[in-house]
Amino acid sequence: MATADLTVIGLGRSDPSAGEYIAEIQRRLAAQDKVGYQLQAMGTSLEGSTEDILAVVAELHRVPFEMGLPRVYSVLKLDERRDKEQSLDDKVRSVEERLKKE
Repeated sequence: MATADLTVIGLGRSDPSAGEYIAEIQRRLAAQDKVGYQLQAMGTSLEGSTEDILAVVAELHRVPFEMGLPRVYSVLKLDERRDKEQSLDDKVRSVEERLKKE
């Protein structure tokens, strides 16, 4: 199981808002079943196999191009553990449990 954070930034927009592009990326995520995802304020968290995540990221990177933008900058942080399965929720829960011990 791997987890990732993805931010896709379409450059060359006349409007400073990126909401239209982000909404289309979320639609594409909802239409697939390869990876789990959670929209965050500054990007999207993904979970699944590394191969599936990378395939979905490649598709999402193309979205702003398909919407007419001339340049796309994507930032991907990928974390893969092979010693145990760990979901996005597991990672958050682990930190929350440590905070309760204080």
